Parts: sequence; structure tokens; C-alpha cells
Amino acid sequence: MATWNSRGLRGSTLEELINRTNEVYQEKGLALIQKVPTPITPIKIDKEHRQITLAYFDQKSTVDYIGAVQGIPVCFDAKECSVDTFALQNIHPHQVRFMEQFEKQGGVAFLILFFSARNEIFYLPYRHMRRFWDRAQEGGRKSFKYMELDQDYYLQPRGGLLVPYLDALQLDLNQRDT
Repeated sequence: MATWNSRGLRGSTLEELINRTNEVYQEKGLALIQKVPTPITPIKIDKEHRQITLAYFDQKSTVDYIGAVQGIPVCFDAKECSVDTFALQNIHPHQVRFMEQFEKQGGVAFLILFFSARNEIFYLPYRHMRRFWDRAQEGGRKSFKYMELDQDYYLQPRGGLLVPYLDALQLDLNQRDT
């Protein structure tokens, strides 16, 4: 049984940045992306502060976000990393299976990675993540390094967008066509 406590707040900074970006995209009519809630069962509740202090996950979640961008189904997960090496154990097999199935149905799956020490955010296309994943499954590195990322997928905040992933999504789509 997986449990949740204060460690469950890891990644909340990135998720807040993504949520704000998604609000702007929705206001502009560019995308409708929803945060997928993780179902939990509370075990301990701090009644004075009206907070859940301990809970367990009811089921494995799929990805953090799902929705549509101009008629294109998209799903993605948000991950934070404090060093220049991202451990693939932070991506779960059921998430990889979900993203694979999502892409087989014509959708686009990706990760948004925040390298907190560098204060840099990247879009990682599913096919790139899958290459790292398969390498690990075949006995290779169980992680990938910052320097292995395609710098074209660096997300530079601009124009009120904190995580402007639509340009990277367009690049991802263009590279699929070639």
C-alpha cells in the first residue's frame, strides 16, 4: 500500500506553474488541459487545520494531465529533478504503458521535466523518454543525463506563460511527420 504524507508535495511548484499555464491556454482558446486527481483514502486528518496528514493511494494513477490542444489529444506527466541526472525509477511502468497506449490511439504523450538546480524546464517527447526507458530495460543506464536532452525542447518562459509547452508540442508533431 502506497502512503502519502508531506513528501506528496514534491513537484507542487512545477504543477502550479503548469496549472497557471493551462489557465492561460484555456482563456485564449488554445487548449483544454485538466489535472488528473490522484484518488486517495485519508487515514489521519488534522481537524484543527482541516488537512489530510496521512493517506494511501486508492489506485495507481496514470499521468498528471490530460486534455486536447486544437483537437489533438494530449497527456503528460510532470517530474522534478534536483540534479542533472533523472532516475527512470521516477517513471512507473503503468505510466509508460498508458502513454504508449495513448499514442497508439493517435494522441501525443510527453513529460515536462523541471531541473530545479538549473531552474530549467524541458518537454520530453514520449519517443525520447521511451528510448531512455528501453535502454534501462535492456540493462543500460537506469537514468538519463541533462546533456542527453534535445535542447530544442527547452521551455523558455515568455509572454505570461510559465511553462509554454505548445511550441514544443508543435516541434514534436513536426518531427513525427519527417
